[in-house]
Amino acid sequence: MNIRTIATTGLTCALFSGLPAGADEVRFDLANEYSPTSLVASMDQDFIDTVAEKSGDTIVITPHFGGSLGFKSKDHFDLVGDGVLPIAGTYTGAFVGIDRMFALSSMPFLAPDVDGAKRLYEIAKPYYEEIFEQNGQKLLYASPYTPVGIWAGKALSSKEDLKDLKIRTYDAASNEVFQVIGAAPIQTSWSDVVPLLGTGGIDAVLTSDESGVTSNFWDYLSHFNALPYSIAINMTHMNADSFDALSPEQQAAIEEAAALVQERNWKRVEERVARNLDIMAEHGIAVVAPDPELVKDLSLASETVLTNWLADTGDDGKAIVSAFRGGS
Repeated sequence: MNIRTIATTGLTCALFSGLPAGADEVRFDLANEYSPTSLVASMDQDFIDTVAEKSGDTIVITPHFGGSLGFKSKDHFDLVGDGVLPIAGTYTGAFVGIDRMFALSSMPFLAPDVDGAKRLYEIAKPYYEEIFEQNGQKLLYASPYTPVGIWAGKALSSKEDLKDLKIRTYDAASNEVFQVIGAAPIQTSWSDVVPLLGTGGIDAVLTSDESGVTSNFWDYLSHFNALPYSIAINMTHMNADSFDALSPEQQAAIEEAAALVQERNWKRVEERVARNLDIMAEHGIAVVAPDPELVKDLSLASETVLTNWLADTGDDGKAIVSAFRGGS
């Protein structure tokens, strides 16, 4: 077995890949920065279990949720491309600095419901696949989050309520929107959110109800302000050489499992929204319906974000948005 041992800050870990001598079994590691109880982690676990079933247990994937290998989401693209990590499940906003196409799913108010987010992803999928392929990787499937809103200590009804609010944002687009509207956004990786809430470094969090529920946000905040903002996605991606080294039967098992999990993932989202409402109610979280005035203010603030994205992505971006808005 080929074992590559790498040192990270405060952590030394062994990552396994390749064929064990004299056996057909292949072992891979899968990294994901989100907690084991999160929706996106459960989707990756489903993939792991389905791969084992489809491959007759000849492919064994070990999950490392909660960033337990010491890597943040922004590290995953290069690590998987270089073969240090065989597989990772990663929030796509972490890849915006690599290619602006990855900002698409987080475009504010473009595709804020599950059906729209699914259709947008399917239209853009060939473009995503090409980017991964050019960087030594294979896109396996997407894992959608539940709709994004604002966790805060109060109900938010207008841009005045957002003025100077120290709000965690998750990518360049969301950071720009909240800067324009007058808040004090702080773009940070997910693993830093709870520590910042605990120290008062942030007062609010732009994220899904799901992410707040799995991180017990009721220990710090009292309201979830629902918004038709966006549905973010994770993408699970694999080192291309690792995939190519598999037998044809094992490759087929990976691809079949990915297709099955992809279809199940979209169905899980709506089920999870209903579950999360019950959990938030149990913990005393006030779920605030979208305020029309606030939605209007945020929509206006976000107009330049899409305009800039279209300029950055050129004809490809225009083709995707045109196809999406045209209903094709």
